[in-house]
Amino acid sequence: MITITNNEINKEAFEVLFKELGVSKTIRFINQFSAGRGNYTEMKDKIFKGMTVDDIVSEIESNKELP
Repeated sequence: MITITNNEINKEAFEVLFKELGVSKTIRFINQFSAGRGNYTEMKDKIFKGMTVDDIVSEIESNKELP
């Protein structure tokens, strides 16, 4: 019986994805499964402290026009 490692499976999978989707789309696909870092609940309390929903929406809308 031939044993294949997870690294070998990952290498083969990336090669297939790169061939079929291209590098850019492959990276975008893989990024969907990134766990991220930190504790968003704590971070958002610091970032949005004292802001209303309307304040946040206004800030988002003002940044839409940036390149």
